[in-house]
Amino acid sequence: METAGLAAATQDVTLWALFMEAGWVVKLVMLGLLAASIWTWAIVIDKAVNYGKARRQFDQFEQVFWSGQSLEELYRTLAERNNTGLAAMFVAAMREWKKSFERGARSPIGLQMRIDRAMDVTLAREAESLEARLGSLATIGSSAPFIGLFGTVVGIMTSFQAIAGSKSTNLAVVAPGIAEALLATAIGLVAAIPAVIAYNRFTGESGKLTSRMEGFADEFSAILSRQIDEKLQPRQAAQ
Repeated sequence: METAGLAAATQDVTLWALFMEAGWVVKLVMLGLLAASIWTWAIVIDKAVNYGKARRQFDQFEQVFWSGQSLEELYRTLAERNNTGLAAMFVAAMREWKKSFERGARSPIGLQMRIDRAMDVTLAREAESLEARLGSLATIGSSAPFIGLFGTVVGIMTSFQAIAGSKSTNLAVVAPGIAEALLATAIGLVAAIPAVIAYNRFTGESGKLTSRMEGFADEFSAILSRQIDEKLQPRQAAQ
């Protein structure tokens, strides 16, 4: 009998048993937090893969760009591709460069401004893509502990109501209800901690990649500025 009673007591405090014994409000909180935890890990895996891919693409493009290959040849190679990152900024600038000269551009300042604007727009779009869904990690990281705490408060209130109904303060009566309530807080922390760590990590990664794009934009703008002077000054002198 004592062995059977001990086995029953052990079964009653398993995580699944605590979840099944919880009230419907606490169950909804737990399920929501579990869904948030799954979503967090999906974002973490997606961002880890995408940022690693972006770093490799940046390295490959910079290696080709600084290899001495002509800008026209590199543009023809990349123009028809679905480019991202540095390659997308390069193609946007070169496309504006070619369109302007095809239409007989005469103002170096105007051409330079249009090229810089094309790269700025592309940079903003690429930075937005890098930061996509990071807001979800921030939201989960900041709100999950409080949602779990809400479930805990509701669970403890329900436990105290049960204690009042049974008119018993025996630890065996109180402990299961408190454990059910605290499980919601634990799940909230399980969802929040990885989200906060991942948000801080990926925000730093996004900032580094964005800085690389900004640096490339400045360098490429200087290169095109010199070529603009070389092409337009003879025209202006001839006029």
